Amino acid sequence: PICKECSGERKDQPVEGMTILWGVAKDGNVWDGGGILDPKNGKIYKVKLTVTDNGQKLDVHGYIGFSLLGRSQVSERKSP
Repeated sequence: PICKECSGERKDQPVEGMTILWGVAKDGNVWDGGGILDPKNGKIYKVKLTVTDNGQKLDVHGYIGFSLLGRSQVSERKSP
């Protein structure tokens, strides 16, 4: 897929291989302070990452403004 809705240098570029997460810094058990791109709509959101279940799950929370508002997605580590 191509990032048709993106702006700047990402406009019309392939999504595969594109940097979509940047600038996060560890603060205790949370990684915060960076940005995440949603290649479906080309929007950039603030992001907070939280590792749960002894490192088996990663909660990715993208938001605008306050972190209470936004959308989360959980990724689960696959067994080898």
